[in-house]
Amino acid sequence: MSEALFSLHEIDVHYGRVPALVRATLSIHAGERVALIGANGSGKSTLLRVLHGLVPHASGAFVGKVPLRAQAMLFQRPHMLRMSVRNNVALALWLHGAPWRSAQREATAALGRVGLAALAGRNARTLSGGQQQRMALARAWALKPAVLLLDEPTASLDPTAKREVEALIADAAHGRTLVFASHNLGQVKRLASRVIYLEHGRVLADLPVHDFFNGPLPEEARLFVKGELV
Repeated sequence: MSEALFSLHEIDVHYGRVPALVRATLSIHAGERVALIGANGSGKSTLLRVLHGLVPHASGAFVGKVPLRAQAMLFQRPHMLRMSVRNNVALALWLHGAPWRSAQREATAALGRVGLAALAGRNARTLSGGQQQRMALARAWALKPAVLLLDEPTASLDPTAKREVEALIADAAHGRTLVFASHNLGQVKRLASRVIYLEHGRVLADLPVHDFFNGPLPEEARLFVKGELV
């Protein structure tokens, strides 16, 4: 087994009085492709934010061996600054220390990888949902992260855009550690090597993808996979 990049032991996270994670214990290793699944409010987004250092935990122990500069996180609705598509990507590189001209060159190359080179000069806020997700992937790609954290990256996209973005995620995941939340079980089968099922903030199943979809599961996870648990 490769080195554990993230280790959580009995992590609790609360939003006010509402528990978001309850005694969550797991490790994520270099090179894994981990899917987080579960109903809305199960703790998937909170777990991603804990990994990325955005949410403090109330109790338990968390060890992250990947510096923030080596991580990139994509949200369901990526933030678009009121500037060109190219400059949205270049700014991330500039904030990481790249000279501005070099950042723009690298941004242009990254946009070419996601099929947006022709839109590099357009205001980023005029892009469609699928184009915005592709731009966000280009922005993450350009930073050359060791870890990609994705929160429902195709949730609000039409079928064509879903396929395009999923293919880009598969490409971007080569040589990296990928942790992503998804409700799309077909996508989970295609992208993941491991599945973590959460319910009400608790980790109820943590299995290789083949075992998750073909072996015995806790009753809650079984009903979720069958589409009988909302």
